[in-house]
Amino acid sequence: MRRALSAVLGAVPLLLAMLVAVAVPASAAPGTLGEAAAAKGRVFGTAAAQGHMGESAYVSTLDREFNQLTPENEMKWETTEPSRNSFNFSAADQLVSHAQGQGMAIRGHTLVWHNQLPGWVSGISSRDDLLSVMRNHIAKEAGHFAGKVDYWDVVNEAFQDGSGARRDSVFQRVIGDSYIEEAFRAARQADPNAKLCYNDYNIDGQNAKSNAVYSMVQDFKARGVPIDCVGLQAHLTLGNVPSDMQANMQRFAALGVDVHITELDIRMNTPADSSKLATQANDYKKVVSACLAVSRCNVITVWGITDKYSWVPDTFPGEGAALLFDDNYNKKPAYTAALEALGGSSDGGGDDGGGDDGGDGTVSCAYTRTAQWNNGFNGQVTVTAGSGAVSSWTVVMTMNSGQTVAALWNGTPTTSGNVVTVKPVGWNSALAAGASASFGFTASAPGGNVANPSITCSAP
Repeated sequence: MRRALSAVLGAVPLLLAMLVAVAVPASAAPGTLGEAAAAKGRVFGTAAAQGHMGESAYVSTLDREFNQLTPENEMKWETTEPSRNSFNFSAADQLVSHAQGQGMAIRGHTLVWHNQLPGWVSGISSRDDLLSVMRNHIAKEAGHFAGKVDYWDVVNEAFQDGSGARRDSVFQRVIGDSYIEEAFRAARQADPNAKLCYNDYNIDGQNAKSNAVYSMVQDFKARGVPIDCVGLQAHLTLGNVPSDMQANMQRFAALGVDVHITELDIRMNTPADSSKLATQANDYKKVVSACLAVSRCNVITVWGITDKYSWVPDTFPGEGAALLFDDNYNKKPAYTAALEALGGSSDGGGDDGGGDDGGDGTVSCAYTRTAQWNNGFNGQVTVTAGSGAVSSWTVVMTMNSGQTVAALWNGTPTTSGNVVTVKPVGWNSALAAGASASFGFTASAPGGNVANPSITCSAP
């Protein structure tokens, strides 16, 4: 369920800030990917498909493990604007609503791409007409999700493999080299606060293609074209993590942009065996460790929750088993390797949804600054049960000087001075082992003191 003051959230700029884990018991490392990433100031996300949201194991794994969601196909052009100026956001809206209810960051994917493009766009031959169509599409889609999407893949896969030349697409042929810049400018106008990213595959290491993207970003930064991040898709093959991946990420970061790993999977020839799974685990560890070594690498996203629904076998026959969970949602060695690289532990909570049904266990909580303006901010607190179920929870927020809580949703607050005690609203009281509940709030800070409140949490 989602209980949100959408009007309040929609009225303020959405700025994704560092996730700070608080009140994690000193004896326990974070027990899920999302918790462990939050403790490192990162998010760990996944692509998800609305068509699978009726499957309980799919949803429970999504909600337990990840703190960022990318709609897999629901925001692509053929889905959102199948005929000219006729838009349909219903499937994407459902995923966005679910993500908001779980306190997840949201990645918009993607505004301009040569693939999954409706035929009516590909048939446009007038530069002015196509430029107008592209701008309108971006304005309508990015505008629709403004204040909800934290970062957009504005342009996807615009460069060729090997040479690094521009890909032969309708946008490149009809509009020319300027179409990427035009797309970023239109996206900034449609949503001034979302992070705007360029996204591509085979740019994980230094090569002709990544060099071409690097030169484009360098040019954009020099001329003031709005670009905030570069997405390395990281669709990798077993044993082939680029040795210079960290150095490549660092050189992009040095240009003044964030670096995101956006579509990570590491495929193998199937069937899997213990040796291949061990190599895959080491590969995932290398990728996560490389990101953690670069301060501006703040997002890691895997392209799917479970091998059961991975795109890989259909695209690369004879290959698969590329993700962190197998067909039955069991954690693979790669899961453990990724979690441990983030500083977490599979013994620190976050089992596969089982756990102890009796008594009350412990909880940890993580705080997210979701928006900020001159005299206030929005915050979100996510409470996660440890290795045992809990029947209820309590969060105590100690506000800083001059701060008051103007609104709070998904929780029941009691205020005494600058201390706000928050309890569940009923429907989000009981948490299974590893499960989470979130509440959000708007803080007023007329004196300009927007420092994070102190937050602790407990279970009965």
